[in-house]
Amino acid sequence: MIEVVAKLGRGPVFLAGEVLECMITFTNPLSASSTSASSEMLAWASAQIHCQFHASENRVALPPSDGSKHDVQAENETVFVPNRGERGQCILSTPPKILFCDLRLDPGESKSYSYCETLPIDGPPSFRGQSVKYVYKLTIGCQRVNSPIKLLRVPFRVLVLHGLKDYQFPQDEAVAPSNPFLEEEEGLKKDSRLADLATELLMVATSRRSLHLYNISNTRGKVGTFCIFKTVYKIGEDVIGTFNFSEGDIPCLQFSVSLQTEESIQEEFQRRRGQPVSFSTHARHQESCLHTAQSSFSLPIPLSSTPGFTTNIVSLKWRLHFEFVTSGESAGTCLVRGSQSEAITWTGVEQMEVDTFSWDLPIKVLPTNPILTSYVSQFSSTNSITI
Repeated sequence: MIEVVAKLGRGPVFLAGEVLECMITFTNPLSASSTSASSEMLAWASAQIHCQFHASENRVALPPSDGSKHDVQAENETVFVPNRGERGQCILSTPPKILFCDLRLDPGESKSYSYCETLPIDGPPSFRGQSVKYVYKLTIGCQRVNSPIKLLRVPFRVLVLHGLKDYQFPQDEAVAPSNPFLEEEEGLKKDSRLADLATELLMVATSRRSLHLYNISNTRGKVGTFCIFKTVYKIGEDVIGTFNFSEGDIPCLQFSVSLQTEESIQEEFQRRRGQPVSFSTHARHQESCLHTAQSSFSLPIPLSSTPGFTTNIVSLKWRLHFEFVTSGESAGTCLVRGSQSEAITWTGVEQMEVDTFSWDLPIKVLPTNPILTSYVSQFSSTNSITI
């Protein structure tokens, strides 16, 4: 028996273009209850990164793919197919790397191997939507002599930041100050510079603030104004906005604000012409605001959500969806006098005519530092199998 443990040292979330580093350890455990411990032998082990694409047959019409064929690996063959048994199509993969050949482990002995690979910068982000899914995995295959291949899959998440692909790193200039007392490998140094550059680009894009004022009105008049200071955010930030109903002509009884994503299939891949767009709500605020002069809301953008992106098949956009309930008549109060005292009781009207209308405000949501999203990731940094 051999235990195989794969550990992502920095966490299970990466930016496209970064270097993924995984430490893979093979151990022949020494059991206290075992009386006849023996050496174990592995013929080979290899690792490869791949991205699986899966589309809903009811929503997406994909052209036939030359690569979508049946499983070519039988259990007694020595062909390493990382996506064997996986759903969908493998749309992206890195060259496989051999970790070792003919590894012999004595009882209690372990051997560790470091796997490093640069994530393709032009690939799609990780996404699990209603119509399509993009799933990244590192697959480690190993085989005993005359035994079937065993696969250890390590799922991880990829964030895509546009603009990194076109950036050319200077030869002698670093993005951030470096420590002259530490020696860094060239690949890790470039990877660190890439993360620093991404953080700088995100900070510049999301720190710009300017007052955006919108008049809220329906067919009968002005309801109020809405104020927001920026429309570009990172995942993990809060979307904050304020309402002013004091200058409105039409009383607003209730409002709700929903933070939503809009998942749309490109026209050439739609199963039905003009099929509806899929919406997902990530946060919502609802409030009764009759006789309220001002109000506000704060909606957090989940770190686990996917920033906006576009591929040749699907597009994901973010928006704020507003719904307003306004009065169709004067929203005054009724005075009811007590019969035996001079006390006055204030009560609301029992029935009121109302109008409802909605409004959508597009916003832009970008990635954030992948280390932050690693803390809330559903994926584990350590995965293992026994062969």
